[in-house]
Amino acid sequence: MSTVSPSVAALREAFGTGIERSLVSCGDTVVYVARERAHDVLTWLKGTPAQNFDYLTDVTAVDYRDPERPIELVYQLRSLPRRADLRVKVALDKRAPLEVRSVYDLWRGADWLEREVYDMFGIVFTGHPDLRRILMWETYAEGYPLRKDFPLRGHFSRAEQTRQALAANPEAHYSLEELSIAEAYDELPADMRERLARGERGFLK
Repeated sequence: MSTVSPSVAALREAFGTGIERSLVSCGDTVVYVARERAHDVLTWLKGTPAQNFDYLTDVTAVDYRDPERPIELVYQLRSLPRRADLRVKVALDKRAPLEVRSVYDLWRGADWLEREVYDMFGIVFTGHPDLRRILMWETYAEGYPLRKDFPLRGHFSRAEQTRQALAANPEAHYSLEELSIAEAYDELPADMRERLARGERGFLK
């Protein structure tokens, strides 16, 4: 039988009511943290020597079918030196702005993870240095595909979805480095090289 992580008692001592509740699920300790204290708690979990959660394994979110339940933002942490795991959840009220402070300043690995959550759930990470869609194209206008109120086939017709996807111009939104073609620039078709040279985000030497 799994027991609750000793980090929970230390968190309650350090943050009091900022720790809303905890439980053990499938052998994992889950801690629910108040949104306004989330960044402080995560900073403490990373920087306190006795905790030392130095690896952010994942950032994701859960939207339940029950419209009354909040969206849960989930941080999966691991302490590599201690070989310990902890899951931290932050409940976000759907009736309020879905905003929470970015943890990019704590773990650089949060960069693409937070962008994915923003893209799929619409959660805004304030302070993120480059918060834009990562899976859907920049001008995608149907909403957030992993929200439970998102229609199975999207808001637009299949023809409209196809038309918008074909009209998207990824070269105008990503740098050469992001497209992983910087080294192959000379091998690109002339018209693509010209478009990249004019791109809003691209930078050519």
